[in-house]
Amino acid sequence: MARILVVEDNEDLAFGLRTVLDFEGYEVEVAGEGETGLDAIRARPPQLLILDLMLPGKSGFDVLKEIRRSGHRFPVLILTARSQESDVILGFDIGADDYVTKPFSTAELLARVRALLRRTAQGGEGGRDADTVGFGKVEVSRSTRTVRRKGEVVELTPKEFDLLLALLERNGAVASRQELLKEVWGYENAEINTRTVDVHLSELRRKLEEDPSEPLHLLTVRKAGYRLKP
Repeated sequence: MARILVVEDNEDLAFGLRTVLDFEGYEVEVAGEGETGLDAIRARPPQLLILDLMLPGKSGFDVLKEIRRSGHRFPVLILTARSQESDVILGFDIGADDYVTKPFSTAELLARVRALLRRTAQGGEGGRDADTVGFGKVEVSRSTRTVRRKGEVVELTPKEFDLLLALLERNGAVASRQELLKEVWGYENAEINTRTVDVHLSELRRKLEEDPSEPLHLLTVRKAGYRLKP
C-alpha cells in the first residue's frame, strides 16, 4: 500500500489520522512540525502528504513551497481549520492538490486520499489527443498542459487544468459538481459535501476571465452545475 506522511502538530488529531490510515492498510509516518516533516521527505519522499497549514515554526505554506521548489510532485492534501477561502486558494496556488476543513469525517478524508493516490497511479491524463482547444482569448494545449491568455502563459495548478479541460471537452454542456468530483478528483462517493469544485472554478475565473465577477465563459448554471461557453 501507499506510504503517507502526516504533518500535524495536534497530537490527538495526528494519532487519529495514523490510526485510521493504518487500519486501511497504508504505511504512515507522522511529523509534528514543518521542519521535521521536511526532514522526513528528504529522507524518504512519501506517495501522499497530508499537511496541516497552521504549524508551529515553519508553516504548512512554507513546507508546501519548499517541496514544490525542490521538484517533488507527489500529491498534497492540506488540512485547514480556517473557513476563509484565501487560505485554501493560496494553498492551491503554491501546489496543493486538495483540501479538507477541520473538523472532517473519516469517510471524507479517506475518499480524498484514495482519489489522490488513484490519480497518481493512473498517471494523470491517460492519453488524450495532443491538440489545442480554446475559448475567447484563451488557448489550451492538451499535449503540453499549458494555457495561454492573449498569448501569455497562465500558470494553473494540475487540478485547475484538469477541471478546465473537463469543461472544455463537454462543448458547452453543463457538468454537475458530482460529475466533476468523480471525473477530475476521482471521488468514489461524489455526494460528499465539499466546495472543492467551487474554489477551483473561482480561481479559473480569476486567472482567465476579463472580469471574474462577470464571467463570459466559465458560467454557473443555477441548481445544475457549471458550463464553459465558447
